[in-house]
Amino acid sequence: MPRNHSRPRDERHCKRSFLVACLSLSALCGAAAGQNLDFRGQLSFWLAGHDRPASEGAAGLRYIPSFSLKKDLGRGSSLDAEVSLNTYVSLQGPTFASAAGNAGLKPYRVWARFSTARFEARIGLQKINFGSALLLRPLMWFDRIDPNDPLQLTDGVYGLLLKYTFSGEANVWLWGLTGNDETKGWEAVPTRRGQPEFGGRVQVPLGPGEAAVSYHHRRMDSARSPLTLPAGEADVVPEDRIALDGKLDLGVGLWFEAVWTRQAWTVAPWKSQRALNLGADFTFGLGNGLHVMAEHLAVDFGAEIEGASARRSLTAFTADYPLSLLDRLRAVVFRDWTSGDWYRILTWQRTYDRWSFYAIGFWNPASYRIPSAGRQSELFAGRGFQIMIVYN
Repeated sequence: MPRNHSRPRDERHCKRSFLVACLSLSALCGAAAGQNLDFRGQLSFWLAGHDRPASEGAAGLRYIPSFSLKKDLGRGSSLDAEVSLNTYVSLQGPTFASAAGNAGLKPYRVWARFSTARFEARIGLQKINFGSALLLRPLMWFDRIDPNDPLQLTDGVYGLLLKYTFSGEANVWLWGLTGNDETKGWEAVPTRRGQPEFGGRVQVPLGPGEAAVSYHHRRMDSARSPLTLPAGEADVVPEDRIALDGKLDLGVGLWFEAVWTRQAWTVAPWKSQRALNLGADFTFGLGNGLHVMAEHLAVDFGAEIEGASARRSLTAFTADYPLSLLDRLRAVVFRDWTSGDWYRILTWQRTYDRWSFYAIGFWNPASYRIPSAGRQSELFAGRGFQIMIVYN
């Protein structure tokens, strides 16, 4: 079934987002009466060039204003809130005259939090992420942070997050999500509108590291699946995810993430998905310190938990070296063993107190298919460059 992305729905979504942002901002400003309201902002400009036909150039400007408020309630408890907006305008095309424009404004973070020394409850549009992997993340359930994005931007999710930390540093997370109409993380099929999602995580110290088990449940909307489904498939399909992850610091950092996803399709054969990440990092005492990191991800799909009808595996390697107090050089290489593709990205960064400058060169396939691509899927496709200037 084709994905349903009708223009009226997009317009309704934009209007709803704008309304939520305005109401939240007004509420925060009202609540700030007599309190200290902190304001921050991030302005970024980018210019990119590609060798791909019909889209050789792209340029854009993004501004994320952020308002935050904190009130001390006494006895170690506090109440704080944040409202931030994602505003942007961009051009893309072979020439300036024929470039297609795009502009938008939407809520980026809108949340309120009650916290004590060991407990916190946060409600609203927020970022929820966890796990140890950084490049190829099976636990990328609710965000889409691209490791090659200098700004590490990602949309949030609407929901309630509860977290309690015990005296031994073990902690328990519980979450409930609703109102997230689009896909997030690894999802290919969106959640059914109006259907809540819920899950939790238990994380415990383990020697010189930690280990955790996580669970999440949702109900997928098969009518909005981008996949062609067999006749007779159910409209609403339950999905359950169970994950185990851990990290050890033995001089060499070692970590893993393992996720099993069960989708209760009635007819379709993609009932089971397994993903395993193994990673390691180390800093060599060469010059100013050379940090290297490697991760390998294997994913397979099948009708049952045993056996697989399709597999994909990728390996990622990074080398990060500080050239001086201001300059840093970072190289990233991905190898897609299934398609045989190589991805290569080299980034130079100069940072001052408020200004950051990035020059990025890349040599990738015409289709950028790194799992956490997110908004970078177009910017890093093919061979080209990107210049970014950021002011905080």
